[in-house]
Amino acid sequence: MAGNEMDSLRQIFFQECEEQLAELESGLLEIEGGGEDPEIVNAVFRAVHSIKGGAGAFALDELVRFAHVFETVLDEVRKGRLDPAGAVVEVLLRSADVLADLVRVARDGGSVDAERIRTGTEELASLSGTPVATGDLAEEDSVEDLGFTPVAVAFPTFDDIAAELPTEPEPTVFEYTVTFKPHASLYASANEPAVLLRELGRLGEMTVSCDTSSVPALSEIDPEGSYLAWMIELKTTQSEDDVRAVFEFVDGDCDLTITANNGAAPPVEDADFEALLRSIREAPVDVAAAADEPAIAEAVIADVSVTAPEFPVAVPDFAAKPDSAKSESKPDKAEKGDKSASGEAAQQTIRVDLDRVDRLMNLVGELVINQAMLSQRLGEAGLARSAEFATGLDEFEQLTRDIQEGVMAIRAQPVKSVFQRMPRLVREVAAATHKKVRLVTEGEGTEVDKTVIERLADPLTHMIRNAIDHGLEKPEDRIAAGKREEGLVKLSASHRSGRIVIDIADDGAGINRPRVRAIAEEKGLIPANAQLTDDEVDNLIFLPGFSTASTISDISGRGVGMDVVKRSIQALGGRVSITSRPGHGSTFTLSLPLTLAVLYGMVVTVADQTLVVPLTSIIETLKPKPGDIHGFGGEARVIALRNNFIPLVDVGRELGYRNHSTDPGAGVALLVESDGGAQSALLVDGIQGQRQVVIKSLEANYGRVPGIAAATILGDGRVALIVDVDAVVAGSRNGGNPESVLALAG
Repeated sequence: MAGNEMDSLRQIFFQECEEQLAELESGLLEIEGGGEDPEIVNAVFRAVHSIKGGAGAFALDELVRFAHVFETVLDEVRKGRLDPAGAVVEVLLRSADVLADLVRVARDGGSVDAERIRTGTEELASLSGTPVATGDLAEEDSVEDLGFTPVAVAFPTFDDIAAELPTEPEPTVFEYTVTFKPHASLYASANEPAVLLRELGRLGEMTVSCDTSSVPALSEIDPEGSYLAWMIELKTTQSEDDVRAVFEFVDGDCDLTITANNGAAPPVEDADFEALLRSIREAPVDVAAAADEPAIAEAVIADVSVTAPEFPVAVPDFAAKPDSAKSESKPDKAEKGDKSASGEAAQQTIRVDLDRVDRLMNLVGELVINQAMLSQRLGEAGLARSAEFATGLDEFEQLTRDIQEGVMAIRAQPVKSVFQRMPRLVREVAAATHKKVRLVTEGEGTEVDKTVIERLADPLTHMIRNAIDHGLEKPEDRIAAGKREEGLVKLSASHRSGRIVIDIADDGAGINRPRVRAIAEEKGLIPANAQLTDDEVDNLIFLPGFSTASTISDISGRGVGMDVVKRSIQALGGRVSITSRPGHGSTFTLSLPLTLAVLYGMVVTVADQTLVVPLTSIIETLKPKPGDIHGFGGEARVIALRNNFIPLVDVGRELGYRNHSTDPGAGVALLVESDGGAQSALLVDGIQGQRQVVIKSLEANYGRVPGIAAATILGDGRVALIVDVDAVVAGSRNGGNPESVLALAG
């Protein structure tokens, strides 16, 4: 085999190893949690067996030997001779870690500690009661000579097979006349006739005319009334049921008539049906020819009596569909609960180089930009107001959005791939700190862009380490505090307001605020007389150089960690926040965008500059009234809104576009909400509209700008900045400087 082919197969093997190791880890964790399904054990056994078989093909002897001992123990569990509870599953989990390291070393090079491999092998051997093989694999793994003699077989070519296949008949084209008149209730339920007509047009060739004869004079029009009707001539290969299905969701909210003009088989009367059956029975049959038509032959020879139904039936075309009778007489396997071929095909996947998907995503981004440019150019030329151009632009925008969402769906992956790395980390840190820890994960199926997933691993690793090392007490301290000896760390993910939210919670002692403040003062991170709230004290742990560890270890104490976490999350366009209760534990919340490619934003004007505010942060927009604006502590202002006072943030002043506050009555307020639930009102000069924008990293291409998350390209080719809402709000709370010490911690 050529070297390139061998390398390709080797790469595929290691990709499959990652999947098998993930299956192994999740299966063992289910067993540890009390799972008793035998299929879990079988899946774990198959994972190790598959790794072993593939490793043998590439002469990875050390990996094969360890996998063989591992497999032997799992076989004992599978046969019910070994209970996987208690210490047994702990040995299996440690062995899974060794197996993962052996796979990594085989792929990337290096070595695994020989003592660790020997200890793991001996632990497994003691469970199975079999001696450890020192040389080649056991005899049971040798290839048995079955006396098989290969026989050459001549297979027909594709052309030979294609020549024998029956040709598909040309599809029948039906013509329908559809009359469609919406009721007022159709519009009230947020349905749109244009969408229905567009879906109908996808069935075939369509000609539409609009009946406006019922439209009254302008002075008599009811804004919520319905006066238009449509006549549609449709040519399609679909049935009348398919045409009617387009209007399924507005059934009862419109007058709908569908008339088949030609091509539809007329219903057969009962008498004609009986005559047809009689002619079939009495007609001479060529048995040899009937052998080629099993359904007909079976019916004629058995002389099956058929009772005419009480409703009109269209006679099936036996000549065109020779297997139709058979398929109708035998229930489909899928109806019995078996996996059908079509069901298996729907679950098939292909491996695609990520670079190809990235290039496709970049092209989609450029398509979005060009679509915006085209819309703006046509608007400037006055052509966009034309009905023809407006329809074309709307369809182009919808198509662009569909393509973008399709590509994003390809890139979307569940966070399970990251979460599965954490159980091993928890075991290692717990062993190093001599603590008992249980990890609980939720929302592993929550999907997010693959780029976000890849950059989540390091921040989560830091936070899990800190939760165990600093958050959880030692077993004796937990018992003294009336808690369980085993500490709990919970890792969960969910979708919220167009973002992914990941929580890392522990049931430890919580943040020791007096100690945190004392360390911050000692290191000169805050002034000694600073007036800080509990939340601000908690956020001091995100300051560069802050550490509560008294000694340096492999786990913590080097003065890096949480500040790196915060900057990593900010680089992803995300935020991190803390809630802590002394004696009950802490929760760190990461809020991240679902994708780093595009977002929906509100385009606003601030001091003659164009900015974009992420739409997911905006609750509502409002026009401030002079009587609703009140001063609050110096130059700070609040706006009265529904019996609440909301901080009013002048975006232009916070970002340095102007040195004075603008008149609120001349601007527009955007009510926004942070992850903690706190609301603020961002004051801008005006709103240009909503649109989908392509995210361009400002930090990678230019540098970090306080209060700005990223940039985008507008339809006229100008660069617009995307506002970091939380940073701007935090800056307003700290004297208008987003980069102040407390803003960094916020």
